[in-house]
Amino acid sequence: MKYWLLKSEPNVWSIINQKKAGLKGATWDGVRNYQAANNLKKMNKGDLCFFYHSVSERSIVGIVKVVKEFYIDPTDNTNKFVAVDVKAVRKLKKAVSLDQIKKIKKLQNIALIKQSRLSVMELKKVEWDLILKMSK
Repeated sequence: MKYWLLKSEPNVWSIINQKKAGLKGATWDGVRNYQAANNLKKMNKGDLCFFYHSVSERSIVGIVKVVKEFYIDPTDNTNKFVAVDVKAVRKLKKAVSLDQIKKIKKLQNIALIKQSRLSVMELKKVEWDLILKMSK
């Protein structure tokens, strides 16, 4: 299993929208950055992803699971980019802010800090576990 972080602006698609999508889940589309798209291609069914509210909140607020591996993004007219389907697992008890993450030495090299504009990023298990612990 791999661990990921997916970023979305909460006014566009929030953890609440994701939960309302139910068991079937929803398409994670609209990614137009090649590095982020390559990360989508590396995702496997069952992988877990932190759901990050960007822009105004800048916090990890929930967990989603990959339920369908990559396919051509239906919103991309060029057929160059891909999408995956994810379903909500749960909202975190306590959101973990970017400011909190920046204070943890073991998290200094994650893409959320190093490549702040990247919308799909892989996390190491140790990073996942640390952030999960912070959310309790």
